[in-house]
Amino acid sequence: MKLSITGRAPEPQRCPLPRRLSRVVRTFWHVGRGLAILHWRFPRMGPAAQRAHIERWSRELLRILGTQLRLEGPPAAPAGSVLVMNHSSWLDIFALLATFPVRLVAKSEIRGWPVLGRLAVGAGTLFIERGRGRQAHRTNDLIAAALRSGQIIGIFPEGTTSEGDVLLPFHAALFQPAVSAQALVQPVALRFYDRSGAPTKSAVYAGEISLIASLWRIVSEISLTVEVRVIGPVATAGKDRRQLARECEEAIARALGVPAPKSRAPGTEGRPLAAAR
Repeated sequence: MKLSITGRAPEPQRCPLPRRLSRVVRTFWHVGRGLAILHWRFPRMGPAAQRAHIERWSRELLRILGTQLRLEGPPAAPAGSVLVMNHSSWLDIFALLATFPVRLVAKSEIRGWPVLGRLAVGAGTLFIERGRGRQAHRTNDLIAAALRSGQIIGIFPEGTTSEGDVLLPFHAALFQPAVSAQALVQPVALRFYDRSGAPTKSAVYAGEISLIASLWRIVSEISLTVEVRVIGPVATAGKDRRQLARECEEAIARALGVPAPKSRAPGTEGRPLAAAR
């Protein structure tokens, strides 16, 4: 690292304030436009047109936020497969929607969130009720049926966001629909890089940070890159949900260069959480 004449490392470059403010304003305008389209145009669109619009809208959101999308691996996921991702940022969701025609699985609380809840519903998110066994079984059956019909399902099995430099244990319950439908499971590693190409935590949305504070930290970067790395698929034949969860943990940990999480004690794999903090 180069030092300044004072002997200290130079401060990292930040996006000029006018550009930050412009990004924030354009983000709110883009979200408002998305809500209007969901209300007025989506009811008249077919599924293919809706998916194409979600992909374009998500790519535009990333562009407004100064975030480039980089795909490593096959540009398409097989029909009826399950995408399994690590989770550190709310931008993960839009990176996936911009890359694949995927239906995400999320905890039911998100449905009631202002703005984001409406966007999640419009994007076809499947919601899981935590702590309600009968409802969870019904949701698992719904997800399995969606897989059998050829839809691509995306899960964030850590159940919450991390700091990005660790991988949390996966909730095995989220893999049950893949087992039931004998679907192909596709691990995907997500990572953010700064302008210099170094891994960064600028997009992390974990701990006590608010959504607005997270947005400001993202727009303060001159540019970010989100890498979507598709790893070799995992077959479900002859495996239970715990085996699938462990194999996906190890595959994503290797791709990220972090230790695989320690296995959960039997019976503590957790409730079926999803793509949220």
